[in-house]
This record gives sequence, C-alpha cells and structure tokens, in this order.
Amino acid sequence: MELRNEGLLVGVDVGTAGVRAAVFEPDGRLLASEATPIDVFHPQENYVEQSSRQIWEATAQSVRAAVHGAGVKSSGIAGIGFDATCSLVALDHDNRPITVSLSRDPDRNVIVWMDHRAEAQADRINGTRHAVLRYVGGKLSPEQQPPKLKWIKENLPQTWANAGKFLDLADYLVFQACGDDVRSQCTVVCKWTYLGHEGAGGAWDMSFFKQIDLDDLFQAGRAGKRVAPLGSRAGSLTAAAANDLGLAEGIAVAAGIIDAHAGGIGVLGMRAAGDTDSGLNRLDGRLALIAGTSSCHMAVSSEARFINGVWGPYFGAMIPGMWLNEGGQSAAGALIDHVIENHAAYRAVSRGASESGRTVYQVLNDDLSQIAPAELDEAIAEAHVLPYFHGNRSPRADSHARGMISGLTLDSSPRSLALLYLATVQALAHGTRHIVDEMNKAGYAIERIHACGGGSKNPLLMQEHADVTGCEIYLSPAAEPVLLGSAMLAAVASGIYPSVLTAIDSMSPEAEVVRPNRSRKPFLEAKHRVFLRMYEHQLEYRRMMESDA
Repeated sequence: MELRNEGLLVGVDVGTAGVRAAVFEPDGRLLASEATPIDVFHPQENYVEQSSRQIWEATAQSVRAAVHGAGVKSSGIAGIGFDATCSLVALDHDNRPITVSLSRDPDRNVIVWMDHRAEAQADRINGTRHAVLRYVGGKLSPEQQPPKLKWIKENLPQTWANAGKFLDLADYLVFQACGDDVRSQCTVVCKWTYLGHEGAGGAWDMSFFKQIDLDDLFQAGRAGKRVAPLGSRAGSLTAAAANDLGLAEGIAVAAGIIDAHAGGIGVLGMRAAGDTDSGLNRLDGRLALIAGTSSCHMAVSSEARFINGVWGPYFGAMIPGMWLNEGGQSAAGALIDHVIENHAAYRAVSRGASESGRTVYQVLNDDLSQIAPAELDEAIAEAHVLPYFHGNRSPRADSHARGMISGLTLDSSPRSLALLYLATVQALAHGTRHIVDEMNKAGYAIERIHACGGGSKNPLLMQEHADVTGCEIYLSPAAEPVLLGSAMLAAVASGIYPSVLTAIDSMSPEAEVVRPNRSRKPFLEAKHRVFLRMYEHQLEYRRMMESDA
C-alpha cells in the first residue's frame, strides 16, 4: 500500500528516561518511531533532576530520526503534538535554564515528577485546607507543582528571584516549538490548581496562592498568561524549531498534554473485535491505565465527582468538556524492578535470562506458568506486599506511607524470587482495585480497563489486574499508544479532525481483550482484605512510635 505524504502527524513523548517521537497517518497507523535516552540525576534521596536543554536536543534527534525512518518528506507533516512527564522546568528572564538544584548547576533546571523533596511543603499547604484542594482529591502531592515551587522559593531564593518562567515540561516543549508561552489546560488544571471550570476558560484562585505565599509566582507572567484547551493550536512551528526538528516552518503545534493523559486519549476509544457501536459509548464505565515506571488511573465523566485521595475532579484536563478523576501509584514498574533486583537470586536469574535471550520478566513469567494455578495461589497465600515504597498517591494520598512485605522466609532460591515477584505484581493489581472501588463508590461504573505503557506488555501483570479487579482489560495493539494520543491532538490542531472525540473515534485501534478468571475470586477477596489491613497496621505502628518518641 502506498503511503500518503500529506496530512501526516508527529507525536513526541518525553518520559522519565528518554524521548520518543513517531510519525502517524491520519487514521492512526504508525509509520515509524525512534527513541533517544536522557539523563536523570539523583543527587540525594528523594531528589530527581534533569536538563531541559538535553531534553530538547533529544527531542530534535528523535523527531528527525522518526521522519527519516518513515520515509516521508517533512513537507507532508501537518502538525506536531507534545506530551511529557509533569516535571517542573525553570527558565531565567532570557529563557535560559536556571538551576533548581542544590548543586547550583544551571543545567539542572528540571525537578522531575517523581521528586519528593517538597514533602514538608506539601504537608503545610494541605494544612491550610483551602477550598481549592477539593479539586485535587483533598490533598496536594509533593509531585505537584505548588509544593515544588514553594521549595524553590524557600531553599533557592536566588532562583526564585531571577526566574522568568516556571513551566510544566509539556508546556516548555510547546514554548520551544512555537515561541509562544501557551499553557495547556491539562497541565495547569492537574498540577497547578488552575480551575478549568471557572468562567469562560478557567481561572486561578489567587486567594490560595496568597495564603501559601506564592502569589508572586504570577509577576511578569512567570506562570504564563494564556491557557489553551486540549486540541487547540498553540501556535506555529518557528524557523529555529523547524531547523532543530527537521520539519517545515509554520506547521501546527498543538497545546501540550501530560504523558499519562496522552495515553488515556490514545486508549479510551478502543473497541473489541465485533463491537458495532462507537468506541466512545459509556465512557464512565472505562478506566485508562497507563502502566509504566509509575501508573496512572484515569476516568472521565460528564459531572464532577469528588473522591478523597483521587486527584480531581479536573475539568477539561483530558477530554474537553468532561471532568477527569485521576488515581495513581507512585511506583509501579519501578517497584517491581526494585523488589526483584534486591533479591539474592536476581543475579543468577538475570544471567540465565541473558544466556537464553530472554528478559528477567520472561524467565519469571515462564517459571510461574509451569506451576498449576491452585498450587500457585497456595504458594503465595502468606506472601503479602504493600506497594507503597514511594508513598501512596491514591487513594490514601499519603506520601509518608511505606512499603511492607509479610511472609518472608530464609528461602533465597529462584523459586522464592518468582513468588515474591508474583506477590508484588498482585499487590499493584490490588492497588488498582482499591482505586477503582473508590471511583465506583462516587458514581463511576468501571467494568473495563484500557491499558497501555510498558506494564501492559507484561501478560502476568495484566492477568492479575483482570482477576483482582474483575474487569476486562483492553490492551492496545498500537506500538506507541501514548504517542498516538499526542498525534490525535496534533490532528485536531491542524484541522484534520474537528474535535478530540472525533480524532479518538477515528484513530483508535481495535483492542485485544484479557478476561478475568473468576474462579480465583474467593482467594483474591481474602488477599484484598489483607492488602487493606496492612496499611491500617502501618498507621498503628506509626502512632505507637510517635507516642513513645
């Protein structure tokens, strides 16, 4: 089939460890994708930093390579969309990097989303009980921007005084691309407390920023002056950016989006083989699960739903005109890696995996598949994991929560590693069920989980999610569903489709479906009760230590 060389779309995804770019046909078919790694600096515990300069250079390299790999002319690209982690970028008045690091290195000007340096600031902000916190599930996380901004003001006063712009990473990319400081309704609503439902296009509650002593954030436009809805055209690609990216000057640059939310757009419209109705019917019965280093759990509704410990309701933050509730796990893929890599048998299993041309995960999954299901459940009946190794984002909203493992023995064999891996995978599934249950109590009727991200490629993780939640798991066959979401926004911004919903319906792929094994329900119900009780026990331990301190 001959490829079109017009109306093509570029999606860019900046993740924690790298930048990916892809070229898509207007119907959503992927032509080519490329990835470029980026550095992540960990100067001390809970501090995670990056360089916006390096991120833009990696973006340019990935886009050029993707266009070349697609075998298309740059003149055939109609628009570009950017998504990124919800990291905080600081620039000076000349739009050059300005440090956010105690090292004072100006090139370290990005506080990465997972950075928890601002826990104390988050606690103080949450202690105000300001009404705006209703729209973030009751509490801000140290992963959101007001605590990070307050940390900068308190710990790096020179940076605070000399900063010309503070931007979410997706908005920084849009600024680099089109030269206009256009903030996405997604980023500012989800991470900055912008009230998207207020007035004609949203509003800041200045009483909140005054109360937390951040009202000077808005001096000289440091937080931007224009907020654009998703699907809108932020501007046109500048000559300088076109030269960097190898694209044509003047093409449409879409308003940015957070990476997980781009994944939500990329998967929510999927339908299974044989479905005759639209992929957009009953959206409040679906949960978008973006399973990566962390995980995000997103559902949309036509009405505002207030759920303690679940972020939102956010108006217009993923689907224009709809409310978003967002749960998540601060460590998901990162937790699995941590647990297996710190087991005594990891080196031997890893060496065997390399020799057989498989990944460690494939080896562990294969080993577990050799055990009968009933025997496997019996083997982990006393193995329980509380997956809060990096705090709990939802629905506990407790950044001080810690991980727990119950049922350890002196066994250090590869089999014990496989069983601990299974218990950890299962714990993440129980965390998802906890989020789904809280959403359903608030009015959702979630029966399908639409998954993407690296974790969605792990069949054990997806089957455990199906079995534990009782939901069907819809898997995207698209190689790059997050990038597809960004390309959908580019398709709307460039005028190929009239709305985000139309783009979703026209560009979404057919899903593969994982169905739950309901015969395990009694066993998994008991495990879920233990899962919930472990956190209660942790709070009890915390109270005991505080009373004796």
